[in-house]
Amino acid sequence: MLTGVLAGLGAGALWGLVFVAPRMVAGYSPVDLTAGRYAAYGALAAVLMVSRLRRRPLPSGAQALAAAGMSLLGFTGYYLLLVLAVRDSGTEVPTLVIGTIPVWVMLLGKPGHLRWQALAPGLLLTLLGLALMVQAPEAGAAALPHFWRGVLLAIAALVCWTAFAVLNAAWLRRHPDVEATDWANWLGLATGAGALLLWVAAGSPARDLAAQPDRALFVLLAVATGVGSAWLATILWNIASRRLSVSLCGQLIVSETLFALLYSFAWDGHWPGPSQLAAALLFTLGILASIKAHR
Repeated sequence: MLTGVLAGLGAGALWGLVFVAPRMVAGYSPVDLTAGRYAAYGALAAVLMVSRLRRRPLPSGAQALAAAGMSLLGFTGYYLLLVLAVRDSGTEVPTLVIGTIPVWVMLLGKPGHLRWQALAPGLLLTLLGLALMVQAPEAGAAALPHFWRGVLLAIAALVCWTAFAVLNAAWLRRHPDVEATDWANWLGLATGAGALLLWVAAGSPARDLAAQPDRALFVLLAVATGVGSAWLATILWNIASRRLSVSLCGQLIVSETLFALLYSFAWDGHWPGPSQLAAALLFTLGILASIKAHR
């Protein structure tokens, strides 16, 4: 159980980076950011699959189809919606909307033997933390011209990732013979192919990308979020999904919100306010309460 919890927290720390990355290279479109990140993930997955080809089998047709569907839900579609939401409504509001994922995953994935009374403390602490964060939104965020459109996009991203979390855990349990690394590579290959198709259809021309003044930072972030926040985080999440119940995994997603807020404050160069610090404490206590309930 400890290994699963640490893996889930590690995935959350890596996922948190994707909330601040769009603000670090504001001159790039959401499609460019999505395609760059997942092209890096797909390239690494392809190299690893070729290097392991003699030792590990290729996915069957059904497995490849499942990887394609999961990649759309949990990667390409989710991240494109998230980047669009950050563009329209800033960083913290989408972070809070995505921060409710633990609640929905816990409700949808509660083990049959676990009583609701045992889950209530962790769930209540998480909801209180979210309520506190709503009272301390990013300065001026609500004044953005497309703020509410960004909120709706964040909700759509929430639906995509909640579905991915539940379906991915179920798939892994039905296929114990598939290693976590192999599944991450298959997802990466499908995601990379989808990202390239997305860029060809709606991305900026290559010459425009090359002319951007912060192209080196864009490449660095694409590699960091593609290799770290996608490939490595997926492996860690697969390990957590195998070792823990869906409801406990869902609670661990709160760590993504905590790290996203930490990175956002660091990028902005200011400390969180009292309400935000209290919310972070409630999130942490919620995780601990949920771990205790599942022991």
